[in-house]
Amino acid sequence: MKNVFLTVKENRPLTNDFYKMVLEGECSGHTAGMFVNIKLQDFTLRRPFGIADADNHSITLLYKVVGLGTKYMTTLQNGVIIDVLTCLGNGFNLGKASKPLLIGGGTGIAPLFKLAKELKSKYPNIILGFRTHEDVCMIHEFSEFGNVHVTTDDGSYGYKGNVLSYLKSTGIVYDYYYACGPLVMLKNLTSIDKNGELSLESRMGCGFGACMGCSIKTKSGYKRVCKEGPVFNASEVIFDEQT
Repeated sequence: MKNVFLTVKENRPLTNDFYKMVLEGECSGHTAGMFVNIKLQDFTLRRPFGIADADNHSITLLYKVVGLGTKYMTTLQNGVIIDVLTCLGNGFNLGKASKPLLIGGGTGIAPLFKLAKELKSKYPNIILGFRTHEDVCMIHEFSEFGNVHVTTDDGSYGYKGNVLSYLKSTGIVYDYYYACGPLVMLKNLTSIDKNGELSLESRMGCGFGACMGCSIKTKSGYKRVCKEGPVFNASEVIFDEQT
């Protein structure tokens, strides 16, 4: 974990409520699947965000406006300096797949972008799911690294249905998957195939393992999404029956 101060270089909407933010500064040490925790002025708790992309000098975040904190983030102008905890969590294991499949639902596409870039030599299949065509974004960017398939719940763009119904209907060949999205999507995915990794999203109090607020149940006991995760083997996560 590093505590750094980063400068907003870009902050713009990709859709009505989905934004891209680029932060500049000392950003080394990130691997695909890690996250950052941002401190916002006048808000008590930091906000965790999966890293969409990163190099030694910048971090790219994709975020959706879902509350007052993320609404405030949309007002941040270029040049604003932000207090950020970086290099948090554990990322994806890139060595597991010969024919990788990436599955992202909604804001879950964010941590898969850097992963797609790092797996581009294997040209992965990438399934991205959205509610409607108004939510669709990052398609062209993902297409630089793999074969992109798009689904929408209402069929207004691409396949009509969710990512799992598309996966079942097409018979895409893969030997290992990486997924991020709503819990119900991840739960249903593991009921089909447990040979993969899940990036879990969770509310966090601290973001570095001190408060235990983001604990989940696994086959080896409770683990913290922020510390032992956010990436877990699909076979070890125990989902709540009401998920």
